[in-house]
Amino acid sequence: MNAASKTMRAKKIIYGILIFILLSIAGAALYLNSLMPIITGYAAKNLCSAVFISGRQQEAVESLDLDFSFISFVNSKIDTMEKTVTSRFLWGKSTALYRKGFGATLIQEKDIEELKNQNFPAITIPYDKDTLDWPLGDKIPAVPDDGFSEALDDLSRKLITENGYGGYPFAFMVLYKGIPVAEAYKPEFSKDTPFLSWSMAKSITSALVGIMVEKEQLNLLEDKLLPAWSGDNRSAISLNNLLHMQSGLEWNEDYGNRSDVTLMLHCEPGFAQYAYNKPLEHEPGTHWYYSSGTTNIVSYIMRRRFDNDSAYYTFPHTEFFHKTGITGAVFETDESGTFVASSYLYMTARDYARFGLLYLQDGMFAGERILPVGWVDYTSSPASDSGGAYGSFFWLNMDGSMPGAPGGMYMCQGHDGQRIFIIPSQDLVVVILGYSPKPDNTIDFNSVLADIVGIAEKNLH
Repeated sequence: MNAASKTMRAKKIIYGILIFILLSIAGAALYLNSLMPIITGYAAKNLCSAVFISGRQQEAVESLDLDFSFISFVNSKIDTMEKTVTSRFLWGKSTALYRKGFGATLIQEKDIEELKNQNFPAITIPYDKDTLDWPLGDKIPAVPDDGFSEALDDLSRKLITENGYGGYPFAFMVLYKGIPVAEAYKPEFSKDTPFLSWSMAKSITSALVGIMVEKEQLNLLEDKLLPAWSGDNRSAISLNNLLHMQSGLEWNEDYGNRSDVTLMLHCEPGFAQYAYNKPLEHEPGTHWYYSSGTTNIVSYIMRRRFDNDSAYYTFPHTEFFHKTGITGAVFETDESGTFVASSYLYMTARDYARFGLLYLQDGMFAGERILPVGWVDYTSSPASDSGGAYGSFFWLNMDGSMPGAPGGMYMCQGHDGQRIFIIPSQDLVVVILGYSPKPDNTIDFNSVLADIVGIAEKNLH
């Protein structure tokens, strides 16, 4: 091979390498660009809610809740007058707006002023919690001076103060026979702090469905639920299929990348619309898989059963929250105005404990029946294809996923470590709220439960 040929070959190799590098850079830029609304949207939405609903400081949220992956590099600006948070990363930008009643909403297609002009209906709280006894009110009986409460104090200190079970728990509460016997918070939180539910909102949505079933506004066996499903196989999807997470609709719940759930929460104006437009992948009722989109579909179906949005927005408060001592709940909506039933509900630790108590008492609360007879049994019965792991928007322990707790325990589970454990055999409700990301620093919930159950068995039986 002569010198000219060698030179030409070397140039081709160099050109090839340069083209490969340029294509790789272009591909990476395109992928990063597709992640921009998720990165900035996650930061804007969660910071907006944390500041304007939970009353937290920006620095605290950014140093803990938002300190991961690309999110940790986002620059966010809070406008306390406009009640907005604008988050930027490289060329990406997202803005979230807080509105009383609606909570924080990511801006997608609507103008901020248009959203500000929407009014949440005035809701009157029919009592003063400070003057009423627990569970409807906040006058809690004195904790018995016994071995059980003393041991729980030690466990609270290990969990909350020392982070001895891993993670970063914010709040901890235990009810025994309906009475609070343990309650503890990190210094920046209190009994009045509203905490984000994440997917525990799904379980509360199940309760709302139960009330609507009792009122004959919904029927579990009903199909042909949406006009968008008419004329195709999706019309066979029943409300029962949806509650059991067995709709058969295509879905990807992976939070680590550009998936259906991250696109829905951060890029779409109407979460339910995004989810119900998915094609059918399995025959309804035959295949279980977890889908946040499914719960938002249910929320949208519920919305359609009311004469107007005012009645829809009022319903959870007047027919459920206020009847169970929950007076400050904020159930956030997407930009289209539908409750984000998959993820975005704010309540206090005591309120989440009240919710667990409602189920422990078979749908009764303060002497009044809130849920239909049999609804708790329906909720805690396994979906046919779940292997004993899932009921009706509730997680179950029939699959032995938590060996430290009884098999009859069922629970509400939220992203990053939000939990309500309902243990009928021990007459216990356990609430743990905080920040426990997987796999970095997860709270060892099984060990916490095993220790609580062990303490109860030693001191109460």
